[in-house]
Amino acid sequence: MRAMIVEDSRLARNELKTLLRDHPQIEIVGEAANGKEALDLIPALAPELLFLDIQMPGMGGFEMLEQLDWVPLIVFTTAYDEYAVKSFEFNTLDYLLKPIHPDRLALTIKRLEERQEKPEASSVLKSESHQIFVKDGEKCWIVKLAEIRLMEIHGNYTRIYFENNKPLILKSLNQLESRLDPQQFFRANRQQIINLKWIAKLDPWLNGRLKVTLINGEEVEISRRQSTKLRELLSF
Repeated sequence: MRAMIVEDSRLARNELKTLLRDHPQIEIVGEAANGKEALDLIPALAPELLFLDIQMPGMGGFEMLEQLDWVPLIVFTTAYDEYAVKSFEFNTLDYLLKPIHPDRLALTIKRLEERQEKPEASSVLKSESHQIFVKDGEKCWIVKLAEIRLMEIHGNYTRIYFENNKPLILKSLNQLESRLDPQQFFRANRQQIINLKWIAKLDPWLNGRLKVTLINGEEVEISRRQSTKLRELLSF
């Protein structure tokens, strides 16, 4: 697995690289001293896993994740206990308290291997397994696209609906749409994008339009133009 270390301390980076020599299944493809450096390197290096320090000068770990379109697997590294609990709001793989103990790192690698061996992981489309970072006030999440049922314009923001959450993110709906798989996400109208796999029912509506009912009961009206496209896409 291709991994990258994002950590402001050179000593800490070197210590982690030394520890990872006992785990040849992890290939270190790059390292960065802060979030800005990481953002410059990630597109070219395409790491599948980040060992990410939370507090760094200039741009910390959380701030860096806000800038990414897609988020790899994350193992937070931190010297501060109070961040450990918060990190689990994210859907992270794990967190490591510094200084990192070899046995604790071995447990993290084991969790990673178990996650990769799950049968459902291989059957999930790449687009569905992609993750995005969502931050709303003090709350933060890393959310798989498969979990998002609806996206909706809200002023200059986009509201993301997943589970019982509906935070706002500072990205336009058009910006998000350009990076989504059109076989999974569909522009229902000017205001909304729906996840096609969350559709429970599709009904004829007014003036040749369609109305979609999502699995959780939410209803979305499809514009006339998009209703034609949706009929073709779903052979309805």
